Amino acid sequence: MSESIRDGRFVELTYKVTDKKSGHILTRVDFPLGYVHGHNEILAPSIHKQLEGKCAGDVIEVPIDGNQIFGARDESLVFSDDIENVPEEYRKIGTSILMESDRGQTRSFLVTRMDDETLTVDGNNPLCGREVVFVLEILTVRDATDEEARAGGAIIADADVDPSLMRPV
Repeated sequence: MSESIRDGRFVELTYKVTDKKSGHILTRVDFPLGYVHGHNEILAPSIHKQLEGKCAGDVIEVPIDGNQIFGARDESLVFSDDIENVPEEYRKIGTSILMESDRGQTRSFLVTRMDDETLTVDGNNPLCGREVVFVLEILTVRDATDEEARAGGAIIADADVDPSLMRPV
């Protein structure tokens, strides 16, 4: 009998996120992502809820409204500047730039557009304002070891590393 996902179970899965409207794949994780269910939520709570009761070998699709998770798009978080004002290392589409406001708050911005004269960054979450579908393939479901339960995820064995310093993967 196959073990099903519930609290305390170690789960490994892969997933991809597609834009519901266009069908384009926005991101994918092809390497096994391991966590202890109920102890280390690595994805949105609504996705974890849909995983409960599923077994290794199952593939599920979970539609997500990005506005519900990340809020509505805020166009004030999108701005352009003359490319000469932007350091060379940030002049590539997809580059993440951590910026700090006058009040000391930090936010990650993503370079979304660039031409010979200007560079545009966007501080909105890339899934904000989109309806997406998470397609998850469950690879492993088993009881978590005591060590995995304490860490909340997979343990990477390395003889040169102090086990107390290991964190969930």
